[in-house]
Amino acid sequence: MDILLETARLILRRFTPADAAHVFALDNDPDVMRYINGGISTPWEVVEQQILPGFLRYDDATPGFGFWAAIEKTTGDFVGWFVFRPTGDDPQEVTLGYRFHKAAWGKGYATEGAAALIHRGFAEWGVEWVIATTYAENRASRRVTEKLGMRHVRSFRYSPEQIAASDTSYTASAEVWDGNDVEYALTRSEWEISKESTV
Repeated sequence: MDILLETARLILRRFTPADAAHVFALDNDPDVMRYINGGISTPWEVVEQQILPGFLRYDDATPGFGFWAAIEKTTGDFVGWFVFRPTGDDPQEVTLGYRFHKAAWGKGYATEGAAALIHRGFAEWGVEWVIATTYAENRASRRVTEKLGMRHVRSFRYSPEQIAASDTSYTASAEVWDGNDVEYALTRSEWEISKESTV
């Protein structure tokens, strides 16, 4: 098992082809997908041929970046996943994301795993800037970013082209939703200051 890191309650490991069923179940819960694709079902072939292959890809030169399956230590259950990867061509600017089963909501797993990734990114991988985006109405996800010390940077709307190009979810329509998405950010210097203030 290719493990990136462990927290108090989670193991973050690389995805394998055997995780297709886990991703399929996660992406076919309408509550999980409510703010991602409107809660529509994801066909098995999309998971197997498009989404999971993207989760399996990573660059040996940047071993900490990519998609990571989140495994609950006590049960060994797959509870969701994290992504930590360059936003564009600059490896110093990284996008953070996650998706969890409903049974894992409200337990602090997203904050716990994301904080560990941010720490590793700033402390070891040369990251200077971490961003995260979510739908403006997704208050639970916004609370996670705020607990991580991230600040609201902007509100924006994804274009139909950006929606259609998503590699983490399926959509039958690239129609732009009503309402905005929001972007949060954290710089290395902000993280270092917040770390010092808690010592």
